[in-house]
Amino acid sequence: MPPYVDVVVVFRAASKGAPLSKEQTRKNAAKTERQYTRLMETLTRANLKAVGRRGENQDQLLILVTCPPTLLLQLVHRERYSDFLCGLPMTGLPSAEADLDSAPLSSADRVRLVHAYITSTPHGGGLGIIPGCEEWDLVQSVMALHNHEFNDQWIRLWTRHRIASMELEKIRDQFGDSVALYFFFLTAYTRALIFPSVLGVLFYFFGIPYSAIYSSLLFIWSVVFVEWWRLQERILSVRWCTRGSFRVEKRRADFIPGFPWWRKEARKMASIPVILLFASVLAIVLTGVFVLEAFVTQLYKGPGLRIVAFTPTLLFSALVPRLLGVYKTIAQRYTDWENHAHQSSHANSLSIKVFTLSAVNAYLGLALSAFVYVPFGQMVMSLVQQHLFSGPQGVTTAILERLNLNITDTLKFTLGARGVITQSAAGAMTAKSLFEADTARARLKLNPSRLQEQMFAFSVTNPILDNVQDVVLPFLMRAIGSFRAGKGFRNGGGKGIGKKKRVAFDDEPAGQTHDDVQTREEREFLETVRSEACLPEYDTFDDYSEMVTQFGYVALWSTIWPLAPLMALLNNYIEARSDAFKIAVHERRPIPVRTDTIGPWLESLSFLAWLSAVTNSALVYMFRTPFNGLAAENENPHEDHVDTAIKDLLVSAFLIALLASHVYFVVRAVVRHTLEVALWRGSKEMKEVDRVEREIKQKYLAQSPSTPVESQLDSKHSICMQNMEDWASFWAKDEGLEEIRKSDKDE
Repeated sequence: MPPYVDVVVVFRAASKGAPLSKEQTRKNAAKTERQYTRLMETLTRANLKAVGRRGENQDQLLILVTCPPTLLLQLVHRERYSDFLCGLPMTGLPSAEADLDSAPLSSADRVRLVHAYITSTPHGGGLGIIPGCEEWDLVQSVMALHNHEFNDQWIRLWTRHRIASMELEKIRDQFGDSVALYFFFLTAYTRALIFPSVLGVLFYFFGIPYSAIYSSLLFIWSVVFVEWWRLQERILSVRWCTRGSFRVEKRRADFIPGFPWWRKEARKMASIPVILLFASVLAIVLTGVFVLEAFVTQLYKGPGLRIVAFTPTLLFSALVPRLLGVYKTIAQRYTDWENHAHQSSHANSLSIKVFTLSAVNAYLGLALSAFVYVPFGQMVMSLVQQHLFSGPQGVTTAILERLNLNITDTLKFTLGARGVITQSAAGAMTAKSLFEADTARARLKLNPSRLQEQMFAFSVTNPILDNVQDVVLPFLMRAIGSFRAGKGFRNGGGKGIGKKKRVAFDDEPAGQTHDDVQTREEREFLETVRSEACLPEYDTFDDYSEMVTQFGYVALWSTIWPLAPLMALLNNYIEARSDAFKIAVHERRPIPVRTDTIGPWLESLSFLAWLSAVTNSALVYMFRTPFNGLAAENENPHEDHVDTAIKDLLVSAFLIALLASHVYFVVRAVVRHTLEVALWRGSKEMKEVDRVEREIKQKYLAQSPSTPVESQLDSKHSICMQNMEDWASFWAKDEGLEEIRKSDKDE
């Protein structure tokens, strides 16, 4: 059995980069030695057992740390006292030693306590070993090791059987509340997709396109699911004793105390213009790519047609990811500047900023197709044609001149000596030779099924590519890197195929044979630790973002293609297993975090549910009746009449969307009240909350020293007794019955 290790501190022993001078190398070596010595002394003084080993490379050290039982018991005592003072529900109170000794401690709780003890600030009762801070700049991370036996059973069970609540509880015991809450959400959301999936199949095969009934039921489903999950969060927090866990969260090391509230709020508000700026730039880029892909490339008929058709995709791949990467870096800096006291609020703020642009990137293409391309595609196509063929200095001529192509000479060479070619005629002839000039033919190039094709790509193609990227691509990248290093092909668990070099350890006893069981077991264990240290850290942001974005596709746009919920259901069946595989094989073990909510993602779901009311109502109104009338009017020379028809259409769609927005708030209030009464009031979780609060108060009163109330009354006690004796006859005679009988006789 390998040694039990709670956490591993990844320490950088040498600097990467350009070669340094000998003097600088000596200074860095001295600094590394001092910081490593101080790190080991800090861990040892804190009664932790720590030992250093060489990492995967020469510039990396791994400090393996384990917590003795006595120190672990102290950490448990301290946490439960803190929970008690902050009012968290607990199954056992910190007053009784038996409760602390007998209460089960899961693997996730142990890792969380030790990790928090090492990385928390001294103000929060920790050692202050914070990766990346100025004092510990050589400490790269503090990670936990996987339980490979549990991971193997987890993957095997989920691959062959359905996901059960009992297995989700085991995930919580192994990875903590945050990861378990994600899988609870994913499972609940997947099961909730059954209703819209069945509904979508029925309306796809037997209903009519853009059905108002389907859109209304889909909207109600989205509201019910969001409000149901809001209550489910509360119920799970009671079961897991994490309700209000933010009150016991440790402070961030970068937090600067003493900030007035208005300065904090001002810093948060300062990020809004930045978000709007990047959202506007992203919208302009996406709109330009959309116009180029939907109109310009469709009109082009010159040389290199197949290459030109890929131009929008190349522009999107070159510009959008880079823009999002720059924005994420700036959003990270802004969030750090906001001076959040706790990591949860910091993560929530960053998630909102990043997901805002991700949503714009995900939904703007569909919005442009739904509200521009389909209803007004013929008009936009005509405008593009006019812009391409607008005089001698049109867009086509300008582009060719940018490419240093002499239009006149080219046409003279092509036409021969048939006459003088003017610049105006050259521009017109070149534009018509490269782009479709006939209006009727151009309209035929419009794709009436563009919306459905986009929904198919977002619902089917993209999820498949994402799963390949999450599951298959890390295998390939790690295998290539391992092969280049001469270590054979290795998987995430450190076990490889092919011939590998034996690693020589400095701490192996001299003369010890390689067949020794303990030495071989230690070597295999350290090899596993090294391979896990090379893995990236896991974060629930990408997984939540993927599911919330998918919810938006279903709630906002599945009116276009009712089979989208079914595709989402099938994808999520695979997604749960691919996420489990990703955590178990391709990522480091998540550091357990106590939480009682999915954070800003719940508000994102609420916003998308509101937006679904707006988009569904607009889609049904605009597409329920085909645009034959408007299309005919486009050919009418009376442009004023066409403009009036378009204006009336847009105004009517806006008013209907506004009405649907108000309907959303009414429906949400009714659904929230109904679910509150049906699922929460009188439930065992609500009774448990009341019971725990009452028990805490009773035990507190029972343990409090009794107040000598009698001593406070001694001075007046004798006077009161004497007074009662003197007036004994007064207290002995009652005249109430006599007065009642007397009043009866008088009547």
